[in-house]
Amino acid sequence: MRNLYNFSYLLFAFILLTTTGIVAQESTEGIITGNFQTDMQYYREDSTIGAPRVPEYLLMNSYANFIYTKGKFSAGARFESYLNTLQGFDSRNNGTGIPYKWARYTNDDLDFTVGNFYEQFGSGLIFRSYEEKTLGYDNAMDGVRVKYKPIEGIYLTGIIGKQRAFFQEDSKGFSYLKNGQGLVRGFDAEFYLNEVISCLVEKKTKISLAGSVVSKYQQDKDPIYNLPENVSAFSSRLNINHGKISFSSEYVYKINDPSLDNNYIYKNGQALLLNASYSQKGLGVYLTAKRVDNMSFRSDRDANLSNLNINYIPLIAKTHTYSLAAMYPYASQPNGEMGFQGEVMYKIKKESKLGGKYGTNISLNFSTVFDTDKSELNDSTAIGQTGTLGYNSNFFSVGNDAFYQDFNVEINKKVSKKLSFILSYVNIFYNYNIIRGMTGHENIFSTIFIAETNYKINANNSIRTEIQTLFTEQENGEWMMGMLEYSVAPHWFFSILDQYNYGNPANMKIHYYSGSIGYVKNTTRIQISYGKQREGILCVGGVCRSVPASNGLTVSISSSF
Repeated sequence: MRNLYNFSYLLFAFILLTTTGIVAQESTEGIITGNFQTDMQYYREDSTIGAPRVPEYLLMNSYANFIYTKGKFSAGARFESYLNTLQGFDSRNNGTGIPYKWARYTNDDLDFTVGNFYEQFGSGLIFRSYEEKTLGYDNAMDGVRVKYKPIEGIYLTGIIGKQRAFFQEDSKGFSYLKNGQGLVRGFDAEFYLNEVISCLVEKKTKISLAGSVVSKYQQDKDPIYNLPENVSAFSSRLNINHGKISFSSEYVYKINDPSLDNNYIYKNGQALLLNASYSQKGLGVYLTAKRVDNMSFRSDRDANLSNLNINYIPLIAKTHTYSLAAMYPYASQPNGEMGFQGEVMYKIKKESKLGGKYGTNISLNFSTVFDTDKSELNDSTAIGQTGTLGYNSNFFSVGNDAFYQDFNVEINKKVSKKLSFILSYVNIFYNYNIIRGMTGHENIFSTIFIAETNYKINANNSIRTEIQTLFTEQENGEWMMGMLEYSVAPHWFFSILDQYNYGNPANMKIHYYSGSIGYVKNTTRIQISYGKQREGILCVGGVCRSVPASNGLTVSISSSF
């Protein structure tokens, strides 16, 4: 039966996408669009960097999206193939199939989707379904979504379904996708008061209110504890914009949800996110404050890592793109964190002494994150003891343990029509044990200096360089990185780089070298790389995955149509 199930979807997708694709080329009634990407890596064992032997030698992650649109109707499917999954991604993805398929109808007031979909309420603190290919993250919903606008300024969204889990094999070796156990249900309402109330239409101050409720159902099979089968969460949001000033707030309250993440305690969860900004020509100021307490929310209480998350904890730290600055990234802590982030961006005027002919952009960013205040329930109950209310916590008190701190300055300067540069200073404190969920490691204090230059030789040829240094007395010691990239527009680019761990106290002063060549034509991009990759973690928006050490050849191909 399962084989027939897989075959029916393959046949449906083939008929739909090939026949409609032909129609799209012969008339204007319908169009077909899509994209394709495959990443392959050939692995070599390398004991000097800890790169393990990979039995298959060659691994591959690949997918292709096909979307058919005709008027107010659209439908699509995504084919995925992990043969086998690249190192660093969850091996439970191994398999081939069509895990994402949907149909959608949209008119002026009504929008409904059946099948798979992604959705987000507010910042995601209460609900976010999304994918991030670089992390191997995908918690797509499988069910029904309805959006409705009863009047101008009121927007309603309802969702119900299960979340994507992993491919599995049946007894005959056929792959099929299995969803998570829990059933997720949610409703969100947004009210734009300036659109709803006629006397506010012309007002400079814009106000919106919103609220959400999300619940999950999972059967209780625990032989010891009485676990709640229905767990609900509620949120409220407020957004105010007045000229150059904006403010937003979001508060979430979650009913007790014993799970693997919180050691099966019965404490309720809370989260508060505040954002404020001021912007005018040449100046921008952004402030963020966040408190999260026991806010892990999954459709399967026994899931771990980044699997089957219903909600998303927004990051309260800068996401660094330079490799050494990103060596110690922050990962959001759903069990408890309290933090602040502030950023000031200023442009020194053109034709001034400091600004020069083209002006100078300066950015200062500071973020700090601590644990929440936690105390014992009573003299006989330890903090976080299984089967209890967990702990007491004062909402506005900061805990004693520092998780993370980052202060960075960036100067972006265009010197001439051909030459520009970016200078960066980064200072990071990193609580290794908390952020990576380990024990026995020192806290890390690191300072990073970065210099990037861009030189345009002529209309088609340019050179980009990076020099980075990282100073620390902890873990593997100091690092230096150099990179040279040469581009021949519009098609070719070449790069070489080396990360050198020259301060390694274990006498493992290793060069992590690599080289790449790439070709771009229209929407098609091909890149071939060879070299060594150091062990570490990769984070996007506070969600992370481990990156194992590797040595080998990588080929990436992507295209869209």
